[in-house]
Order: sequence, then structure tokens, then C-alpha cells
Amino acid sequence: MHITNLFVKSVLSSALTLSSLSIFAAASSEHTGHNEHQHHSGHHTMQNMADDHAQHTETVDAASYQPPPKLSHQPHAPSTPQNSVSSASEHDHRKEHGAQIYSQIILDQKWQHSSEGNGAFKSKNQARVGTDENKIFLKLEADKHESRQAEYDAKVLYSRNISDFWDVQTGVRYRQENLAEPSTNQQNERFDAVFGLHGLAPYFFETDAHVYVGEDDFVGLKLETERDLLLTQKLIMQPFVELDVILNDQAANAKKTGLSHATLGLETRYELSKKLMPYLEVGYEYSKGNQQTAWQQSSDSEKGWIYGAGLRMMF
Repeated sequence: MHITNLFVKSVLSSALTLSSLSIFAAASSEHTGHNEHQHHSGHHTMQNMADDHAQHTETVDAASYQPPPKLSHQPHAPSTPQNSVSSASEHDHRKEHGAQIYSQIILDQKWQHSSEGNGAFKSKNQARVGTDENKIFLKLEADKHESRQAEYDAKVLYSRNISDFWDVQTGVRYRQENLAEPSTNQQNERFDAVFGLHGLAPYFFETDAHVYVGEDDFVGLKLETERDLLLTQKLIMQPFVELDVILNDQAANAKKTGLSHATLGLETRYELSKKLMPYLEVGYEYSKGNQQTAWQQSSDSEKGWIYGAGLRMMF
């Protein structure tokens, strides 16, 4: 009986112990599930908040975003030599300096000696004043040969610019010239109208070309051209050509018609400054001679070498 009671108590104790463990296990499982649910719920809430914030940011950005203005692109015409030439031709270089008035004076004095032993003093002076478009030229030349009276050539010219490199000129010339033998001590004075061009020919040849029409049915042409060739900044060579052509002349001291006078020479100058320039020159000169008139005898043509030394001043 006693053994039976012990057995019953043992069974009851075991049952109570198993029941307690089952209840504890169930409680623990419920608590763990509750914690996991809370963890997952918090994580989901934070995710939703982040998604909401991102969506709000995108909404604000989308509302405040303004696309950049579209730049209107206009195609440029390709630059071609024709376009460049057209632009250059349309640009008026004559108005670059406005109406500024400037002046210049050139004084050129030299002593010249011929291969035949004849000496002569020559003076060539020029003054100009005006604008780029309109200028007045005053020119005075004197030629004094040994044992003869001085001869003078004075011109007043109005110069009008017609292109980038050329001026048209018109004016009047006064001449005082000697008569040939036998009236060697007499002089003849004449006035001529002048028409011509002054400017820069191709390859930088400074050129003067004039037509003279005057008293005693005089008609003549004169061409002067020269070009600077720089050896250094101060040492400069200048070839030059002078041609006088007479088409008609009925004066008392008339020259023979045709190519009356020609000079081909080379000048070498040294520019001490832009205002003071000594120079030497050598050239070949041709003169056709005088025409037979009631006042003078006919003369033969002359030609030969000439040598000179001079001083040019510019102000």
C-alpha cells in the first residue's frame, strides 16, 4: 500500500512538472513572437517614413525644377575668301581717323655732278596740309646749273582721296625756264593746269602721274615713281624713275616733242632720325634737247651718268 502511494505521488509530481514546463514554454514563445512583431512593425514604419520622405523630396524637386532655356542656335555662314574680300571692300578705310588735320614739310637739297664735269644744285621742297580725304600740296623745285640762272617750278595742288591708295589731284603750275643759245640770259614764264594721280601703285611704288595743259599749246606728261628697300631699319635703298613726255609745245623755249627727259637712278640714304636723312645717289640721265624756235637754236640730245649727295629733312 505504501509503495502504491509513492508511485501515485511520483506520477502526480511528474505531471505537475510537465504542465509547468509546458506553460513556461508557451509563455516564452508568446513573448518572443510579440518582440519580433514589434521589431518588424518598427522597421516597416521607418521604411514607410523613409519612402514618404523620398517621395516628398521628389515631389518638391519636381515642382521646383525648371528646365534650362533652349539656346537658339543659328548656323554661321562659313568664312570664305569671298566673304573676307566683301567685308574688306565694304569697310571704308578713309574714315579711320575721322577729320583729323595733319601737316608735313619735306626739304630736299642736293648737289649733283655729271660725268661730263657739270655741276648743279637742286632743291625739291614740299608741304602738305589737310585730312585723309582732302589735302593741299605746295611744291617748289629749283634747278641751278653752273654759269646759268636758276630755273623754278612751283605747283599748288588740291588732292582728293578716291580709294585706299589713290588721290586724284588738280591745280596749277608756274614755270620759270631759261632759253637756250643765243638767248641764254633770258627766261620764259608760263602757267599750266595740272591733272593727275598720287598714290601707291602695286608692289609699294609711290607714284605721281600728271598731265599738264598750258600756254603756247603746251601738253605734257610727267611720271615719277620710287620704292623703298630696307637693308636695315636705318639704311634704305630707293630706286626711282622720272619721265617727261612732251606732246606739243609752241613756246619760245620749247623742248623737242616725245620723251624729253628721263632719269633712272638709285638713292641710298641713312636715317639718322625720321627728320634727318643724308643720302647718296647715282643714276643715268637722258635729255632730248631743245626745239628750233625764233628765240633759240636746236640742240642735240645728251645722256650720261650723274652722281649726287644730299640731305633730306622732314617735319
